Amino acid sequence: MRIDSRSGVVASNALALVLALGCSGPFPGTENGGLPPLDFDLLFGENPDGRRPDELAWAPGGHRLGFFFDDGDGKGLWILDTESGETVLQGRESQGGLGKLAAFHWSPTGDELLLEDDGDLALLHVAGSSGFSGSDTAERLEPLTSTDVDEEDPKFSPDGRYIAFVRSNDLWLYDLDSGTERRLTHDGEEGRTLNGKTDWVYWEEIWGRKQVGHWWSPDGSQLAYYRFDVSSLSRYPLIDYTARYPEVTWQRYPKAGETNPIVKVGVLDLATGETAWLASNADDDAYLARVDWLPSGDRVAIQRLNRDQDRLELESCPTSGEACSTLLEEAAKTWVNLTRDLRFLEDGRFLWTTERSGWRELWLHAADGSPLRKLTPDGWTTESVNEVVEAAGSVVWTGYATGELGAIHRTVLSQLLEAGATSLLSSTKVTASVTTASTTGRAAILESTADEPHKAFVVDLGGRRLAELPTLPPAGYDPAELPRWKFLSIPGPDGSDLPAALLEPSRRLPGRKYPVIQYHYGGPASQVVRDAWGSRGRGLWHKMMAARGYGVLMVDNPGSNFFGKTGADRLHRRFGEVNLAAQQAGVEYLERLAWADAERVGLWGWSGGGSNTLYSLLNAPGTWSAGVAGAPVTDWRLYDTIWTERYLDHPDDNEAGYRNSSAVTHAGNLTDALLLVHGTADDNVHPQNTMAMSAALIAADKPFEMAIHPGQKHGFRGQNSRHFYERMTRFFDRELHPKP
Repeated sequence: MRIDSRSGVVASNALALVLALGCSGPFPGTENGGLPPLDFDLLFGENPDGRRPDELAWAPGGHRLGFFFDDGDGKGLWILDTESGETVLQGRESQGGLGKLAAFHWSPTGDELLLEDDGDLALLHVAGSSGFSGSDTAERLEPLTSTDVDEEDPKFSPDGRYIAFVRSNDLWLYDLDSGTERRLTHDGEEGRTLNGKTDWVYWEEIWGRKQVGHWWSPDGSQLAYYRFDVSSLSRYPLIDYTARYPEVTWQRYPKAGETNPIVKVGVLDLATGETAWLASNADDDAYLARVDWLPSGDRVAIQRLNRDQDRLELESCPTSGEACSTLLEEAAKTWVNLTRDLRFLEDGRFLWTTERSGWRELWLHAADGSPLRKLTPDGWTTESVNEVVEAAGSVVWTGYATGELGAIHRTVLSQLLEAGATSLLSSTKVTASVTTASTTGRAAILESTADEPHKAFVVDLGGRRLAELPTLPPAGYDPAELPRWKFLSIPGPDGSDLPAALLEPSRRLPGRKYPVIQYHYGGPASQVVRDAWGSRGRGLWHKMMAARGYGVLMVDNPGSNFFGKTGADRLHRRFGEVNLAAQQAGVEYLERLAWADAERVGLWGWSGGGSNTLYSLLNAPGTWSAGVAGAPVTDWRLYDTIWTERYLDHPDDNEAGYRNSSAVTHAGNLTDALLLVHGTADDNVHPQNTMAMSAALIAADKPFEMAIHPGQKHGFRGQNSRHFYERMTRFFDRELHPKP
């Protein structure tokens, strides 16, 4: 199968089918205003949000783009050739021997793709290369491993001869020439020693839920890698209650104030098998947060963050294990945010972002660490650096304007390193993400708005469109006919203006008052007011509720992205207060709307939003009629070290802040209807939090509802997600009683 990438149309008979989804209609006692019906069969059907390409990655030459895409016939691995404009299917999931498509990696030659398939590795020879001109996937597939344990974080060596990976907490090497394996480390042990991979808290809080733990040297002769000693960490039991006799999985999890893992970074020489340990280490409780090879190949850069997280040092460490030198240092009275923005140029200069001005700015630094020039234009903030294109002397990054509502969008820009000239690669009125080829600068961009699903295309560094990427519209409805978001500023505390997003009830009747649902998150540098297509479930659920006669309001507080690092610092050492004031300002705004009934407002959130829902209900009882708190932290002493201590400091140094920020402290204040929701397999915010909240509410003799989902982690999936949204809908229908 081929796709015409210039039109983005998928040539498949399956796409000619019209999916007729059954509509159960609105809940009793509500209305949909005559708009196209949104119901739970549609919201949790096969294609509610539309389909877009995923896991995009450029081949080394920078002209071919690989990606996953489901064209209606099943998830497939596709390659777009930006020279010819053709997109060719390489194989489908669970068809032709590909198995489950979890991830893929280009070989250095661009002739093969390394596939991760349910914990095993396989090599797929790209159709049309290396003599493989046929389309039969099975003939081109070469299984590499087949074991009972997972092979994790596979990486090609720079010359393409080897693949390094992690198995059973040790580093291994696969020789593609001989087809043999070699074990590189020998002391990996679950619950004690991890080589080449991270423990849970680094995986979650340092690397953003990505397993990153080893790095090839530029010449492929050495591997830098993490070694974690987690034996001193306390264990938390995750219990499977569905078994006849419940089964327990023990998780090493450091809670705020407790012992962290001991971390080292070593450099392993493939020729000798010996490891030299770098002089920077975490024995003093520092975090070795980032690891990068310098282009010279004889030194490794480590971003060393102290336990208090108010000082970050960029160290240059010799691979011999001699003393490291400090290239630069970031310090703050509150905390220093980690990024993934460090990029080294071939001549030793590097790119670095800093928040010293109160907004994140991209700077070019000399090889000795001294700053050369600011690259971020005035009036903009850099959110993330995507890629350096050295041949063009450019860097591609994503950011937004720092004006009043600038943060509702994300724009992709290319910047000349020397002249500083900037080009826009995406519109400034959408939310965009980008994947850029480091050799050619060709950029694959995904754009959406809150009312329009994703568009996908490829541009060059000047913004000239080269090809369209395939997308599919949502099934069963037209997004243009749904309630549309309004973005605005509302008056906040102390004369501030707060960013807000509003869905008005569809087809309002004169003189009638309508209930409103408020959604929020509220943590440091967070954001819910965003002009972007909503995620599966929440985005469409809000529109469904508006079509059924509810208003929906979202307000971001002065600690959100809209106010930069200076704003986020307002949440230092005390959670809840700043966000509560913003949500109260939202209710005051509703009081001024003729159609809104400020006496019938419900509040909800998930994770940090669940925590802030509880804090708001308990510290301003009577402001809301009902609240839903999903997977909340209810006692901040129960959450992990890195995230919690970054903002609240060590519990020993801020006992009052932990106590007053925790919902369990205020349980006796509950007067509003409350639904608590948690999954028993949540390894992020442990279900212990909801149990502690339940105990505190019972002790205070307060009525509440609770929904426990067996086997669900921090984000619910499948039927559990649908069940949650259905129950939340019934809960708000009952407590806010919308009139027929």
